[in-house]
Amino acid sequence: MSIHLVGETIDAKRAHHRAQAGELIQLVRGVYVEHDANVETAILGHAVRIAHYLYPNAYLSSASAVLLGPSPDGRLFISGRRNQRTRLRTLEIIQNEAPAHPSTASAVIGDDLGELRVDVSSPRQRFLEAFRLRSEHASAITTDMRAQMAARLVEEHGSPRTAADAVWALARENGWYREGEGAERFLLLQPGAATMPANKAALDLLVAWQGDVLGHLTHDGFEWRWKPQKRGGPALVRETTPGKLPAFIESLLPEGWLAQVLHERDEREALRRGRRYMSNIVIVQSREELAALPADILATTLETFCETGRFTGHYAGPARGEIEETFEQNLARIFARAETPRLSGVQIKAPMSLLADGVLVPAVDQPFTHILKPAGAAGFETLPIVEWLCLELGRAAGFEVPSAALLEMPDGMPPALVVERFDIRRGGEDQRRLAMEDFCSILDLPTSSKYDGTIERMAKGLRALSTDPTADLDILYRRAIFAWLIADGDMHLKNLAMLKTAEAGAKAFTSVRFAPLYDAVTTRVFPGLGSDRMALKLNGKDDRLGRQDFLALARTIGLTAAGSEAAIAELAERLVERATSLRLPDFTGHSEAAKAAQDRVIAIVSERCAALAGAGA
Repeated sequence: MSIHLVGETIDAKRAHHRAQAGELIQLVRGVYVEHDANVETAILGHAVRIAHYLYPNAYLSSASAVLLGPSPDGRLFISGRRNQRTRLRTLEIIQNEAPAHPSTASAVIGDDLGELRVDVSSPRQRFLEAFRLRSEHASAITTDMRAQMAARLVEEHGSPRTAADAVWALARENGWYREGEGAERFLLLQPGAATMPANKAALDLLVAWQGDVLGHLTHDGFEWRWKPQKRGGPALVRETTPGKLPAFIESLLPEGWLAQVLHERDEREALRRGRRYMSNIVIVQSREELAALPADILATTLETFCETGRFTGHYAGPARGEIEETFEQNLARIFARAETPRLSGVQIKAPMSLLADGVLVPAVDQPFTHILKPAGAAGFETLPIVEWLCLELGRAAGFEVPSAALLEMPDGMPPALVVERFDIRRGGEDQRRLAMEDFCSILDLPTSSKYDGTIERMAKGLRALSTDPTADLDILYRRAIFAWLIADGDMHLKNLAMLKTAEAGAKAFTSVRFAPLYDAVTTRVFPGLGSDRMALKLNGKDDRLGRQDFLALARTIGLTAAGSEAAIAELAERLVERATSLRLPDFTGHSEAAKAAQDRVIAIVSERCAALAGAGA
C-alpha cells in the first residue's frame, strides 16, 4: 500500500509517528505516501481517491468525468461548493463551483486500495460543461471528447433535435443559457456545412522541450489556447486560466529592458518573433524550424577557463558601441518612470556560447550555454562585480551556486559577469530533461506581480511541488535570511525557482528541487536604492527585519525552532568569515568604483550579520 489516508487506511497518531521516523512522506493534511514509493505514480494512480478524501462533497466533472481520472497533463477536474485548486506534485485538483441543480450519475473507480464509488457529471451536464465560457474545465474537453459526447447523447435520445432539447432542459434549470446555445449548435451542426473563412492573424505554434513536442499554442486573434500533445513524458505546461497565455510560457517572455529594446507590441508578436527560450523551450511554427535549431548542451564548462574569479578565455561578443547604445535607450525609458527602478528591468543579459577553445561567442547559431551580464550605466557600472561578490557569499553560505566569473571587456569597458546555465544537459551522454520554473509560474501569477508575493505563500506552493519539501523549505528559509543579510532588494518571484529533472524515459519528474542561487545582488549599494527593502514580505514585513521575524517565518512554514535558530547562526558566521577574506580578481583592483562597491557590500553584510546574530546572544 503506497498511499495512506488518515481515518481510512491509517490512524492519525500512527501516521504522525511514521512520518517523524521517515517512513512516510506527508503530501497534504491527512494524505501520506510511503517514503520508498514512486511518489508521482502513487499520486496519479490514486488521484480520484485523494480528491474524494479531500473534497467528499464534490463530484468528477469536465474531462475527468469522461476519463474517470486525471487528464494526461495531470489535472483532475471536480465541481463542488467553491472555486479552488490543490497541487500535489504533478497532480492538480481543480474544483469549480457546481451549478445550483447539478445532474450527476454514479461511477466506480478502481485502484490498488479497491473500488470506490463516486459521483460524476451526467452525460448532459458534462456536455454543457464543454461550452462554459472562459472555463478551465471547458478547455480541458477536447474536440474529440465533444464529438463522442454528442454521439452518446444522440444515441440515447434518438436524434440531434431531441438530444438538444434534453440538454436545454438542464441548461435552463441552471441558467446556463449560453452553454445551452453552444451545445445545441454543436448537436445540430450538419456534416458538410460551409466552413467560416480562416483568420489569417491566427497563430498555431509548436512548443517543444529539448526537441520533444509538448503541444500546440494557438491564438485565434482573440485569446490563447493550449493543446497538449499526447505523450508519455512529464507535464510541463498547464493552462490554468482559459484564454490567457499559460503561466509557464509567460514566464519565458522578455521583460524590462529586452522587451523594450525588441519593440514587441504584445505576447503574440513576442512569440512569433522568438524561438529559443530558457528551460530548453523552443517555440516555432513548424517542425522544420525545430529541427534546424541547435540543442542547448553544455560541452565546455566555465571552470576550464576560470582562474580566481577571472574568465581566462577569449571574449568575442558585442563591443562598446553595440552594448552601450542599447543600454542608454533602455535607461532613458526606465528612469522616466516614477517608481524606483529594479535591477531585473535594468540589467542587460546576453545569451552566449562557450566553445571548446575558450572563445565566448553570441549564441545565435550555437548552443546557449552561458549568460553574459555587461555593466550598466548611470551608477550601475559595478553591477556585475556586486553580483559576483554576492554569488561568492552564497557559495560560502552553503547554497548551490552556478559557476561564474568576471570578464575583462574590450574598449576599456567595465568588467562583465559570465554565468553558466544550470538548467541544461552536461555533455552528449546526459539524457536528462531539465526545466526551471520560477515562482511566478508556480503560483500562477503574471510577471507584473513578481513583487507581490510573500515567503509564506512561496512555501505553500513549494511544499506541494517539491520531491523533498523538508529540505527545500529549509533552503527557502535560508535564502530569505541570506537576502536580508546581503541587502538583496531584488529577490522577487522570478529570481527564485524550482529545477525540475526527469531521467531518460521517465513519465514524471524524478526530481523537483529548489534551483541554485542566481541574480543575487546587494541593491543598497546603487544610486537611489540606499533604503531598498526586501522584494518579498515575510512575517508581514519587508524592512527592519529582526531575529524574531525569521523565527516567526520558520514557525509558519513548519520548521523546528532549533533548526531555524541554527540556520541563523550558521549563515551569519559563514558570511562574516567569507566577507573578511573575499577579494576581487586582480584585474579589477585598479578600479576605485570596484573597490568602493566591494567595501560597501562587506560593510553591509558584516553589520547585518552582527545585528542578527547578536540579537540571539
